[in-house]
Amino acid sequence: MTSPVLLCADGSHHSTAALAAGVALLDPATPLIVVTVMAEPDPSLVTGSGMAGGVMSPDAFDQLEREAGQDATDVASRTRAELGLDQAEARVLQGDPASAICRLAEELGAAAVVIGSRGHGGIKRAVLGSVSDHVVRNAPCTVIVTGPKGGAED
Repeated sequence: MTSPVLLCADGSHHSTAALAAGVALLDPATPLIVVTVMAEPDPSLVTGSGMAGGVMSPDAFDQLEREAGQDATDVASRTRAELGLDQAEARVLQGDPASAICRLAEELGAAAVVIGSRGHGGIKRAVLGSVSDHVVRNAPCTVIVTGPKGGAED
């Protein structure tokens, strides 16, 4: 079996457009896995900080965690649909996005990772842009960093 290519989605329009540009470069027979990383709630919401108690019950935290998982699943499903990749596998990862993507690429022996050059707009762009930078520097495989339509970014 051919090694898969990971398509890293964050749910933004920019990410989907960048993945479309990356997929256009691949052989149509390439196995694809749409990957998104779940935003994990901070456990200190329940445990507190040592100086103050928690602000959330364990049940409310569990609900928040389930909602974050569902949001991530929805991102992966929506991305598959928008790209017309109904046969692609979808995976939701946990933890630091950059490390989780690199770890999965290594575990699967991925042929490549396709990732947008930046994530959500505004302040998040600086943080999420660092994900692609980390993946380029640390992935065990080829990394294709794309902008929308494979060209200049908006």
